[in-house]
Amino acid sequence: MLLTGPSGSGKSSLAACSGLPVLTLDDFYKEGTDPTLPQLPDGGGADWDSPLSWDAEAAVAAIEALCRTGRADVPVYDIATSARVGASALALGGAPLFLAEGVFAADVIARCRAAGLLADALCLRGRPATTFRRRLARDLREGRKPAPYLLRRGLRLMRSERSIVARLTALGAHPCAKPEALARIAAARAVDEVGAAARS
Repeated sequence: MLLTGPSGSGKSSLAACSGLPVLTLDDFYKEGTDPTLPQLPDGGGADWDSPLSWDAEAAVAAIEALCRTGRADVPVYDIATSARVGASALALGGAPLFLAEGVFAADVIARCRAAGLLADALCLRGRPATTFRRRLARDLREGRKPAPYLLRRGLRLMRSERSIVARLTALGAHPCAKPEALARIAAARAVDEVGAAARS
């Protein structure tokens, strides 16, 4: 299952309480030294909210490996330094379903569907002001970037949040709040568990 939504919409917390293994797609961000990083038009540095700041090829490869073999080697990314700081092995442990969550998850919906890997695709949405407060508090707490940068970015994202959700929806993600998302995850999990039992 793919889970997307604006930064700060609650994807990670929802994934953590889903009871499913989780592939964190934000770990596939490009490094800050990558010459292909898109830049903000105002000269404010890299545009980390552009899908071009993310390695979709590597993310899809990890999703396919998990679906086909139940395990994948994935990068560990440090947002504060904009760098990969290691790698880890993710194993599903026999789970028939997993969540792949991140701000750019919708950008691989079509590829996952075409490969027969997609159970569902969800886009968390809420009030832009609530998302702004949640995102800023998280980013400041984790020291992701300097405070002035985080504030400017947060205000920009708040103003464009509805268009962000519209874009993710157009790519095929179902827009919903947390209760509906959890219900759809539970329904997909039940279907997969029944299918796994029938095959065993």
